Amino acid sequence: MKHPLTVFGSAVLLTIVGIAFIGPWLYPQDHVTQNHGAILQPPSWEHWLGTSRLGEDLFAQTMQGLQKSLLIGLAVAVLSTLVAAVVGTLAGYYGGRVDRGLMWFVDVMLILPTFLVVAVMSPVLRGQSWLLLIIVIAMFQWTLASRIVRARAMSLRERGFVRAAEYMGARGPRVIRTHLIPNMAPLLIIDCTINVGVAVIAEAGLSYFGFGVRPPDVSLGTLIGIGSSSAITYPWLFLVPVAFLIAIVMAVGLVGEGLRRTIDRDADKAELV
Repeated sequence: MKHPLTVFGSAVLLTIVGIAFIGPWLYPQDHVTQNHGAILQPPSWEHWLGTSRLGEDLFAQTMQGLQKSLLIGLAVAVLSTLVAAVVGTLAGYYGGRVDRGLMWFVDVMLILPTFLVVAVMSPVLRGQSWLLLIIVIAMFQWTLASRIVRARAMSLRERGFVRAAEYMGARGPRVIRTHLIPNMAPLLIIDCTINVGVAVIAEAGLSYFGFGVRPPDVSLGTLIGIGSSSAITYPWLFLVPVAFLIAIVMAVGLVGEGLRRTIDRDADKAELV
């Protein structure tokens, strides 16, 4: 709370979440009704953000798209952070063959061009649930974080409390669960926070090119893709979802930066003590 930008980012993020999940209950329009007498109308009292090519209310569609993008972003962030924590901790703590094998796999995943792989997999994804999209995005988002976790685990395994636990007979899984992971929790929280914004952008990009969320579902990416061809003639179709996408990424970034500063400050105080 001592960082104004973090407070601002949190307020923006909470506002967006409120619009996405509470707004549909209060707003009189829905995202599927087509009003052919109100096609491509600019923002008005009846349609707050205007209407689309088929007469759907753009604000209602945006709220629905926000729900999907936020759910995908949060799910991907949690899943990729968990995978990074497991792989990085195992590699850093055990070392040797375990470390070499896991880091070789990480290097292979880093070499693969993410978008090209998803494009090749798109025929398989076509017609499938958007939940499969979460797995696909998370599959490529944990690799860099796992290297950071590995370095932290290699540092922690030499600490006195870890050595003491090993001398008392604690096995590797127990040491990892009770000593390493809790001490890396701040790092993992920051990584998870930042991953939300990265996942939202990834989902928007894939949906924009037709590899993500499919109709009748909508997300910010699909709305941007639909509105991009009318960005000059009917700018609200394009600018509204883009503005919300920018707001989400900015807010999540500010929250993550605030958490990083707070944790760094607490770590510096602990070292002084």
